[in-house]
Amino acid sequence: MKAKRLWSLWRALLLLFLPCFTRPGFRRFAEWLTGLVLNDEEHTITQSLVGLGRTQDWKALESFAEYGAWDRDHLEHVTAEALEGAPGRTWHGYKVWAGDDTKVHRSSKNVWGTCTFRERSGRCPNRARTVRAHNWVVTGALLHNPGQPAHFLPVAGRLYFRASQLPEAGGGPPVQFRTKNELMVELARAHARAVPGPHLLVTDGAFANRNTIRPLARPEGGGPRVEVLTRVRRDARLHRLPEARRDGQLGRTPDWGRPLPPPKQGGRWPGHWREGKAFIYGRVRRVRYKEVLCQWRPLGPDLPVLAVVAFVEGYQKRFTLLTTAVDLSGLQVVELFCARFRQEDAFRDLKQRLGWEECRAWTRAPIERTTQALFVAMTLLRLLQLQLEGAGETDWWQRPPWNKRKTRPSVLDLGRLLRRHRAEFQELLAAWLEEGEKAGVSGPAAVAM
Repeated sequence: MKAKRLWSLWRALLLLFLPCFTRPGFRRFAEWLTGLVLNDEEHTITQSLVGLGRTQDWKALESFAEYGAWDRDHLEHVTAEALEGAPGRTWHGYKVWAGDDTKVHRSSKNVWGTCTFRERSGRCPNRARTVRAHNWVVTGALLHNPGQPAHFLPVAGRLYFRASQLPEAGGGPPVQFRTKNELMVELARAHARAVPGPHLLVTDGAFANRNTIRPLARPEGGGPRVEVLTRVRRDARLHRLPEARRDGQLGRTPDWGRPLPPPKQGGRWPGHWREGKAFIYGRVRRVRYKEVLCQWRPLGPDLPVLAVVAFVEGYQKRFTLLTTAVDLSGLQVVELFCARFRQEDAFRDLKQRLGWEECRAWTRAPIERTTQALFVAMTLLRLLQLQLEGAGETDWWQRPPWNKRKTRPSVLDLGRLLRRHRAEFQELLAAWLEEGEKAGVSGPAAVAM
């Protein structure tokens, strides 16, 4: 692939964020993101500029990360809008979002915003039982990819702090304690306001509670509605829908129907078992499931839900799921929930491939901005991949000899593609920036001339 064509695609993606910054600020932002994707070592500002051959801009970029104008909400809004034209954005009639939390470890208590957490001993036996980390609540888009695992593109994140370990303001607005559920609701509502259409948020069972689901599915004050799909406890209290009022019936119609067996006894639900096939966890699997339209005790009697219990080929334990999107089928519910695991793969790529855990920031603004820059960088890499695939270009990545079963490019392959043209990218970026300076405006704005 020619470097000029690749650069033109990358530059067009960067220009989507031109309205989010001042002209000098966007120049630094474009420089920062290009350095992140071209760098194959430590993903710090210093190392990124070394990879670009622009070490003379070190002080300017460090100052931009600390003091430059940065509108977080506008950046998230534009990122969500940039996904609208992506293939697979609408899945089973919804714009699907995935949400979860993850820890990014930091070694020093002097790093702003870190909290202590108990680490599960089985996850990493060589790690201390108590660790210090940033705890991020992250949301992003799930794109349908027929016959392949879905794509997860991160869009937004918020730091969660324990009530007993709230940090100082750090030069920004005062830090107030908010639960992870409140942060998840805030992010989902922001996405629903950014782009029109029906929205569905897929989360893990940690967010299966009233103060997450009800504010989204039954918003107060006329806000956008967001349906929720999540895992539910196997002993959840479910009720049938109340029977319709009969002619001549005396007394008040009950709010709750008769109790249903819990999901662990889903075989006793009314109706027959159904069977189907769906792409789940890397391949097409057979699914045997039962579904029931019912009421869930924590949400109240006025919000019907669809409960699903399913046996998935290759897994011994039942899947017990619940969603407020009652127009979905049980098979679609299982497929969408299992696609949520692609968010975990994205967390791995952010930490290992884009250097999320290599951040050398110590103060509030660089910590928050570096994370958002990484989210945007990964999203743009995936959008670049989709553009190349849409143009029929598939020869830019190869199956390695040790993994003949590899069927799709990874973030590492995208990074290798760009780094293959590192020298050309350095020259084209420098010319782009210098062209704007000579015209009396910032470099990226000069493309309109």
